Amino acid sequence: MTIDDTLGRLQKVDLRNVWTSESSDFTPWLAQENNLRLLGDTIGMELELDAQEKNVGPFRADLLCRNALNDSWVLIENQLERTDHSHMGQLLTYAAGLSAVSLIWIAKRFTDEHRAAVDWLNEKTPDEIGVFGLEVELWRIGESQIAPKFNVVCKPNEWTRSVIKSRENSSSKQFCLDYWSGVFDEIRPSGILVESAKPFGRHDTNFDVGWHNFWLKAYFSRPNKCGGVWLSCRGPRGLMNYSKLKNAQQQIEQTCGHEMTWNAQEDKNNGSCDLKLSGFDVADTDDWPRQRKMYAEKVIALYNAVAPYVRPLDEVSLEGDEE
Repeated sequence: MTIDDTLGRLQKVDLRNVWTSESSDFTPWLAQENNLRLLGDTIGMELELDAQEKNVGPFRADLLCRNALNDSWVLIENQLERTDHSHMGQLLTYAAGLSAVSLIWIAKRFTDEHRAAVDWLNEKTPDEIGVFGLEVELWRIGESQIAPKFNVVCKPNEWTRSVIKSRENSSSKQFCLDYWSGVFDEIRPSGILVESAKPFGRHDTNFDVGWHNFWLKAYFSRPNKCGGVWLSCRGPRGLMNYSKLKNAQQQIEQTCGHEMTWNAQEDKNNGSCDLKLSGFDVADTDDWPRQRKMYAEKVIALYNAVAPYVRPLDEVSLEGDEE
């Protein structure tokens, strides 16, 4: 038996054989944790999904993620054909609207013109902003499972150096995961979290309670020895929803048992209310049990105070998204 008799042959599979639609097939596939990990491994990031089909004014970005290695925003735009001007314009529009610092454009094939455009952007934009161009392929050997593969065709100028630096900060992610995991454990018996909810590996985290256009979040600041719990109103009706909650400020704060800081961001069409916490040091691990209980109590209190107002507003926002 020769070596040729024991080795298979790689066969390329057409993308449309697996993903018929970008929005209903490829984007949901990529949003899964193990597939984001595959993409992240290719470009040296630890990607955590923040939102799928993220609203940016009248448009929707495919995926908005966080790079857990440096706590930065990452915007992903997909297409299953060769690159075109339309998708490039969308990528830049979404990036501006979401303040993303890393842009990832995935396509079946990059034209020379768009490859040159991405290289030009990486040359002209500040060092903290990076644009990646990746081609996605599908391969199989004989009757084996089909395997995806990402190929980097464009990358930021300081990409390799920044990957090394980000890896050095990976211990920070574990610290944050350990801290917030305890908070999640304290909250779960209340029943407000969806079953799949899990913490982020950064200084702020989202508590998934099943809302779509409202985010219940918490954060801490090690240098300032403070933190907070807050509700963010997002989506195309973000500012409108915030205004309706603001009208109920007195009732919400009375139910919650705390005064809060209310902040409208008209330029971003959103708003938030923030319950601030102070006088604790997350570096003091011996104090973590008390801090975790404190955060859990505040998260549950804020949830109970805003839920009667948020639920009907969230339903109306979803109906508006489907129009």
